Amino acid sequence: MEANVFDNIFFPHTVEKYRAAPLVEQRERYLIHLKVSGATRSTLRKCANDQLSLVRLLDLKDGERVSRSRIEAAAALWSRPRGRRCDRAASPKTRGRFINHGVRWLSFLGWLDDGGGARHPHDAEVQAFARWLREERGLSDATVQGYCRAADHFFGQLAAKGVRLTAVRMTDIDDAVAAEHGRGAWGRRTRHDYAQRLRPFFLFAETRSWCRAGLAAGIVAPRFMADETVPKGLRREDVVRLLTSVGGDRPVDKRDRAILMLFIGYGLRTGEVGGLRLDDLDWENSTLRVRCPKPGRTHLWPLSQGVGHAILCYVREARPSGFGRSLFFTMRAPVRPLDRNALGKIVRDRLAGIGVVTGRRGAHALRHAAAQHLLDQGTSMKVIGDFLGHRDPSSTTIYAKVDLAALREVAALDMEGLA
Repeated sequence: MEANVFDNIFFPHTVEKYRAAPLVEQRERYLIHLKVSGATRSTLRKCANDQLSLVRLLDLKDGERVSRSRIEAAAALWSRPRGRRCDRAASPKTRGRFINHGVRWLSFLGWLDDGGGARHPHDAEVQAFARWLREERGLSDATVQGYCRAADHFFGQLAAKGVRLTAVRMTDIDDAVAAEHGRGAWGRRTRHDYAQRLRPFFLFAETRSWCRAGLAAGIVAPRFMADETVPKGLRREDVVRLLTSVGGDRPVDKRDRAILMLFIGYGLRTGEVGGLRLDDLDWENSTLRVRCPKPGRTHLWPLSQGVGHAILCYVREARPSGFGRSLFFTMRAPVRPLDRNALGKIVRDRLAGIGVVTGRRGAHALRHAAAQHLLDQGTSMKVIGDFLGHRDPSSTTIYAKVDLAALREVAALDMEGLA
C-alpha cells in the first residue's frame, strides 16, 4: 500500500497524472498517514484531488510556508463554476472540506504559517508560567490550561490598550474584570474564576520581577457564593429520551450510547470518561476502574449490567481496532481517542437532536441529573458525595437545597430501567 498509494485509490488510466504532478512525495506521505489513521478510499481520493488543486493554484514549492488566508483564497478560486472541472459552484460544505484538507496537509508537513509567533506580546511569560504550574506545582494539564487561558485573555485585553506587563497597575486588572461585566457575556461565577486565575500568574510574575510588587494581593474577585444557584440538571424524561435517541445500529450510535450510559449511570466527568482504557474493565469481577483527574484519585465501581452491555456491544461491533488501548475513539479518520471537548460536543449534539436547546446542555448537566436522581430516590448526601467523587462534603450539600426531605439512605442504587 505505502509504495503504491495512488494505485490503490485511482483507476490505472489516471494514476500517472497524480504521480507526475509536483510534490508527489509530500502528497503521498500524507495520504499514507491518513490511510494508517483509518481513512476510507473515498476520503483518500477526495484529499488527493484537493492536494493537486492546491499545488496548482498556489504554485506550491517544496518547503514553502503557506498561511491559512492563502489556502482560503485558493479555495475561493477552486469553488467557482468551472474552477474544479464542474459547471456549478462548490457548496460551502465542499469548500470547507477543501480548506480543511489543505490546512491539515500543510500542517502535517510543517509548512503551515500560523502567524509566526506569539498570540500576544507576553506569550513567553505565559509559557514559562505553564511550565512552572506543571513541573513545580504538579497541576493537571486541564488545570494549567485554565490558568493560561485566563492569562492569555488578560494580555489580549492589555495589548489592545498598548500596556506592557512591567507597566501594569491595579487599575488595569480591575478594568479587565469590569470589562467582562460590561460585555455581559460572562456570568458572575465566570468573572470570579477569571480574577482568581489571574492571581497565581501575578504571584509568579512578581517573583521574577516582571511586574510591580503587590499586584497579586490587590486582586479582589467579584463576590460569588458557591451554593447560590441550584445545579441545572436535565429532567428525567429528557434523560430517557436522550438514551432512546441512541438506540440505533449505526456504529456511532453504539459508541454514543455507551458514553451516555457512563455519564448518566455514574455521573462521571468528561475527563474521566475520556481517560478510560480497555484495561479498566474487569469483566470477570464486573468492575470499572475510573481515574479522577480533578481530585487525583482512582475509584473502583461495580459495573452494572446495562452499562456493561452497552460498552461490550460497542467494543465488539463498533470500536476501531489497532489504534491503542483507549476505550473511545472518533469514528472518522484520523482515528484518535476522544478528548474532553469531543465528549462534550457529543452530549450537546445529541441533546439538540431531541430538541433540548436551552439551559445547560453539556456533559456536566448529566452529572447533575444523576445526582438529583439519587437524591430523589432518597440517597444520603454521604453516598451521593462518594458517588460523585467529592472530597469535600460541602460540594454535595448544594443538592440538598432541592429537597431536604429526601435525605435518607436507600439500600441499593440503580438506573430504574434506563440500562
